[in-house]
Amino acid sequence: MTGAEALARAIPRLRSAGVEGAGRDARLLLAHALDMPSDRLILILPEVVPPVALARFDAAITDRALRKPLSQIVGYRMFWGRSFTVTADVLDPRPETETLVAAALRQPFATVLDLGTGSGAILLSLLADRPDAQGLGTDLSPAALAVAEGNAHRLSVPNAKFLQSGWFAAVHGRFDLIVSNPPYIAAAEMAALAPEVRNWEPAMALTPGGDGLDAYRAITGAVAGHLATGGRLLVEIGPTQGAAVQAMFRAAGLVGVNVMTDFDHRDRVVQGFAAPL
Repeated sequence: MTGAEALARAIPRLRSAGVEGAGRDARLLLAHALDMPSDRLILILPEVVPPVALARFDAAITDRALRKPLSQIVGYRMFWGRSFTVTADVLDPRPETETLVAAALRQPFATVLDLGTGSGAILLSLLADRPDAQGLGTDLSPAALAVAEGNAHRLSVPNAKFLQSGWFAAVHGRFDLIVSNPPYIAAAEMAALAPEVRNWEPAMALTPGGDGLDAYRAITGAVAGHLATGGRLLVEIGPTQGAAVQAMFRAAGLVGVNVMTDFDHRDRVVQGFAAPL
C-alpha cells in the first residue's frame, strides 16, 4: 500500500469518529509512523509504505479515532518553540498558555516558582530563555513530576528543580516570579469538553470541582508569604474568570492587578505585584 492509499483509507475513519482536521492529523500520524518530518511526507506518498510503518500508522489511526490526543500518540507537543514530552499524566500544553510565558518574560526575574508544573512547559520555557535564573516546579502528581524532570533533562535546562507539593504546602522561601496554570474548569463544564480533553487528560489538572476557582483561592491565600519584594504572580484563567480572580488578587494585597488577553482576544492571564514595603 502506498502512502497516498494509506491516507485515503485513514482520513474517512477519523472523520467518521468526529476528529476535526482529520486530513491534517492523518498526515502527521503517517509521518510519525515513517519517522520522518511531516513537511517531507508529500515526497513519498507514491511509494509503498513498509509493513512495520503501516502497522504503526494503523495503530495510531485507531487511537486517534478513539479521540486520544495527537500529542499523546506522537509523544510530544511544540510549545514556545520547543518540543515537550507529553503523556496521559500531564496536560497537553496549549498555545494560549504561551500568553503567560510571554508576559512573564517581559520583566526580569532571578527566581521563579511554577505551581502545578505538569509537563514543565511553562517553567522550562522561562528558564531556557533566562538561563541565569533558578526555578522550582511543584506538582501533586509524582508521574507528572517525572515527565517534567525528563523534559528538563532532554531540553538541557539544569536550573530547574522539582518538588512534590500541593500548591505552597512544601515550598519554602520567596520568589521574584510565581506562575501557575492551575485547574480552573467548573465541575458543571466538564461534560462539554472535547473527548480528547475529558477522557484522556488528568482530571486533577483540569478541574478543582465546584465553581472552578478553588485553586486561585489557595494560591492567593498563601502567596504573600512567598513573593519577594516587588515580585509578580501570574496565573492562567478561563475566559470568564477575570473579574473573580482579579478580586482575589486584590484581597491578597497584590497591586497593579491586570488581565491580559490571548491571541483570540479572550481574557487569559491575571497579573499582580507584591506591594512595596
